[in-house]
Amino acid sequence: MGIHIKPSDLKYKYPKDVVNRDAPKFSGKPDPAPFNRDDLYEILPMLAAVMDALGRDDARTLHVIEDLLNSVLPRWINAREEVFDFLVGSMRDILEER
Repeated sequence: MGIHIKPSDLKYKYPKDVVNRDAPKFSGKPDPAPFNRDDLYEILPMLAAVMDALGRDDARTLHVIEDLLNSVLPRWINAREEVFDFLVGSMRDILEER
């Protein structure tokens, strides 16, 4: 991935699943594994992948993606690849409106 996101770049604070910290995380599609939206170690690579797919590296876009993740993403979407598709698609719609 091209962009590197640090916890200090984020708008929200997230819990850490330390036990699964070293387990494989999202690195691209296909990835049907469940996405843990309550784990900083899952969220950072997902947000980086979305930002890369959008070709963006600004904090404003990152924070809007976080808002989508925390407020709009339906709970029934739980596979990593589905979360990625939802976030990228939603952000593309938002960016086209601007």
